[in-house]
Formats: sequence, structure tokens, C-alpha cells
Amino acid sequence: MTTTKKELKKETILKAAAHVVREEGVDKLTLEAVAKQAGISKGGLLYHFPNKEELILGMVERMSNHFTGELYQRAEQDSDSKGKWTRAYVETSFSEEQDVDGLYTALSVAHFTHPKMLKLLQEDYQDIQHKLEHDELDPVRATMARLVVDGLWFAGMFGLAPPDDKLQQQIMEELRNYIKEQS
Repeated sequence: MTTTKKELKKETILKAAAHVVREEGVDKLTLEAVAKQAGISKGGLLYHFPNKEELILGMVERMSNHFTGELYQRAEQDSDSKGKWTRAYVETSFSEEQDVDGLYTALSVAHFTHPKMLKLLQEDYQDIQHKLEHDELDPVRATMARLVVDGLWFAGMFGLAPPDDKLQQQIMEELRNYIKEQS
């Protein structure tokens, strides 16, 4: 699949928007600031995202599509059907390919500026939760695994005493073992 110049430019703009939010805060997310960070004119930005709401929606969609795409790919490649969605959720959540900071940023922006945009993520999560509950594992335990991962994410997102890297790695290993015991 070939990426077009237009798609590359949109990706550059979305990364610039995430950078502005991470470095300066949600309240500093303006079209002017994003255009400057992306190295384009405001008119160039408006060509791709006609207003701030569309830009924020683009950020949320980008992160959601990237996460769910990788999640589905991992689940489809798993040869063991029992627990494949739970394993895929855990592994995708902490894979090197995931832009966790970008996800934090998109969630924060959507939550604080346009809570209705969280509907996209809520729908994705409903689908994921359904898959976990029907993953041939105890649905309570599969959900507990998801909530451990989500708790690590949100602790990091909001600075709520997130575990250091070493402890987080130990938690993830324990979680992987926990899932393996259920399979």
C-alpha cells in the first residue's frame, strides 16, 4: 500500500499537534501553533483539517486506527485461539510500534476539549471488551488483564504515580504469566 503525499502531510500535521500538546499543554493547541510546528502555513493546515475540531478528531482516529489495526493483526496471527485477544491486547498496548505518548495526547485533547469525540474510542473499546469476554478464558480474568494495562496507561497519562520502567516491566511479565496460566 503506497502512502500519498497528502497522507504524509496529514501524518506530519497530526504528529505536530501531538507535539504541541505534549510540550505546551492542551490549552496551547491552536491551528497556528500546529502549523508552525509542522513547518507549513495555516492555510496548508486548513487544507487538510478545516478546523480545530477536525484536527482533534484526526488525532483520535489516527491513534485508534493504529492501535486497533495492530491489535487485530496480532490476534489474527496467534495460532492459539484460547486467549488470543487478551494476549493481543496486552502485547499491543506495550509494543514498540505503539505511540503511547500520542495516545495519551489524543485522549487528553478529546477529553478536555471535545468529550463527544471519545465516542470513537468508546465504540472501539466496547468491541475489544466483547472479544475479551468471549476469548475462551474466564471473562473476569481477561477483563482484569485489560484493566491492569489500562491502569498503567492512565497512571502514566495523568502522572498518577506511574511505576518506573523496571517495575512496569515486572508487572507486564507477571501479567503475561497470569494470562498463560489461564490458557
